[in-house]
Amino acid sequence: MDRGAFIPDRIWVDDARGRPQPIDRTATPQQWRAAVDGDTPIVTQLDDGATVWPATSLNATSSASEPSLVRAMLGALAVAPGHRVLEIGTGTGFNTALLCALAGDDTVTSIEVDPALTDRARANLHRAGYRPTVLTGDGAAGAPSQAPFDRVIATAAVTAGHIPYPWIAQASEGAVILAPWGTAFHNGVQIRLIADGHGNAVGPVIGAASFMALRAQRAVRGHASRLSDLLDTAAVPSEITSLDPREIRSGDAAFALGLHLADVAQSTAHDIDDAGTDELLLYHVPSDSAAAVHITAQARAAGHYPVRQIGPRRLWDEAQTAHDWWIDHGRPERTRFGLTVTRAGQQIWCDDPGAVVRTWPATATAAA
Repeated sequence: MDRGAFIPDRIWVDDARGRPQPIDRTATPQQWRAAVDGDTPIVTQLDDGATVWPATSLNATSSASEPSLVRAMLGALAVAPGHRVLEIGTGTGFNTALLCALAGDDTVTSIEVDPALTDRARANLHRAGYRPTVLTGDGAAGAPSQAPFDRVIATAAVTAGHIPYPWIAQASEGAVILAPWGTAFHNGVQIRLIADGHGNAVGPVIGAASFMALRAQRAVRGHASRLSDLLDTAAVPSEITSLDPREIRSGDAAFALGLHLADVAQSTAHDIDDAGTDELLLYHVPSDSAAAVHITAQARAAGHYPVRQIGPRRLWDEAQTAHDWWIDHGRPERTRFGLTVTRAGQQIWCDDPGAVVRTWPATATAAA
């Protein structure tokens, strides 16, 4: 299937620095086609449509994922003809079309929160010869009128502890529920749950995937710079840590730390002083707590890094404790973890559902 049939003529593609650059099919058709045919994500909307091409920003709000990731997720979803499928996040409609090809038009329901994107995706699908049910609405509520579903797939990330419970409640026995999942600290895995048809689901982390968050679960932007400035103006002494901040920024360590610091975000600023110094910032917006670690050549050579902390939460101390937990448990890879979702709440566990690492109680919305 040609992805180009679903991609707008005007798009943004990240450059080597990760900054979206505008590409116009009419002006540069070869560049546009190379992006469409390449294994790369394509940004189709910035700032919920407020940023109009060719202007750019760093806030992508809709995109077409790289084809290799699309294929991998559909493989994990294991869609078969006749399966009733719910897709959260229609986007361009390309993934919806693939679901139709696998399951059949009349069994696929897709929900998109943005009316403009809904209309464009529906038109793309009709031109390609597909007629699934495409709805505009809050995907977190599912589609009760079309339930039960044999497969549920989200193309937007959900926050730890906040997988929408309607997805579980609307799933049939044995249904597969696949969703990108993450924390404020680490956004970048997929959860594959199996539903029991009675309001419960359990399953493992199956791999890496970084997606934009569900609109209702987005983090407010701009606080990293605010809290970094607040920390710079505070008269707090530096401490010393032997924990290399580079170890906790990504990968399995960052995933594990995120389970313990789920509401703590991180940000890295590069070359902040024109001398090659990087800064890792941890911050918690509700309490105005922050911790900054400077990474210099001298600190790397000595194995000791200066840390400054402000606010009621000692975030670097919390990170150190969480890292110690990860070390003490044998540095478990992210795929050793799994999730259980019930009406009562959500639990992340390691190796076995009985070995619970953290529990999130259900909220009134999540349990609805």
